[in-house]
Amino acid sequence: MGEHKVRPYTMIFSLTRQIKQKAFELGFDLVGVAPAHLPSDDLSFFDQWINRGFAGTMDYLKKGRDKRADPSLILEGVQSIICCAVNYYRGHPKSTECREKGNGWISCYAWGEDYHQILLEKLKELEKFIRTNAPEARMKSYVDTGPLLERSLAAEAGLGWIGKNTCLINTHMGSYFFIGEILTDLQLDYDKPTADHCGTCTRCLEACPTQALKPYEMDATRCISYLTIEFRGEIDPKLAHKMGNHLVGCDICQDVCPWNRHPPLSLDDRFDPRPDNFHPNLKPLTSLSPEDFKNRFHESAVRRIKWKNFLRNLDIVQKNEKDQKIC
Repeated sequence: MGEHKVRPYTMIFSLTRQIKQKAFELGFDLVGVAPAHLPSDDLSFFDQWINRGFAGTMDYLKKGRDKRADPSLILEGVQSIICCAVNYYRGHPKSTECREKGNGWISCYAWGEDYHQILLEKLKELEKFIRTNAPEARMKSYVDTGPLLERSLAAEAGLGWIGKNTCLINTHMGSYFFIGEILTDLQLDYDKPTADHCGTCTRCLEACPTQALKPYEMDATRCISYLTIEFRGEIDPKLAHKMGNHLVGCDICQDVCPWNRHPPLSLDDRFDPRPDNFHPNLKPLTSLSPEDFKNRFHESAVRRIKWKNFLRNLDIVQKNEKDQKIC
């Protein structure tokens, strides 16, 4: 495999600027470039987090550890990681504002079309553009599916900082955005990380119903998003009682964040709620067959949890409403 010719800095800077401009034209709201290596502190934190059992049953995180530590195991010769973000906030009421009896909550990230496909299409278009300027470039794109520490890389690329709720937060956009990456063996101009702006605020920690959060650390085994989406077994009754009306995911730690007080609106209407996905009525869901579930959540991120676990969550929400444990 041939080596890249060494480019002068003026060419590196110009190419990076062109890539960013094209990314914005494609509909990305944030874009930055990070070097293809992780800060040692982030990797050490990840290892400790795994060893303490905070990943729960998400064994894929353990299996991909070596690649997360060394992106060159994913793409040989990788030098740069282009991190892009798309805003998905469409202005609907937040979970903390919706307490209508007989209704459940689906996390706002899953209301509309599956974000994986939306972002991946944009990243592939950006790849095409890069090849017109650097035909020799080798690239690999991911949207929440690759063995990468995505938030750490995005923070290195200057897209925001990892907050106390463990979400990536941007001062202009808040945290309602999806991220995707392009790994490339091109040398590009790197961005600088931003400062942490959480300050003394602890609203997310105090608002978490299951006490899954400590500053900058989440015990996923207590997180409502993990319990309703990733976990496949029977949920501990003590935690189930604290799930409130959450059917799929949880937005509480984002909804109470001051940086999400007035987030900008996404221009992409594909993130609008599909019919009945926003604060859905529970009664029609009780008769949902496997085929109904498949059709209702076609090309939706909700399908990840499967019909059986969706009904498990529904049963918990109905019991919580009966016991008036809606949070």
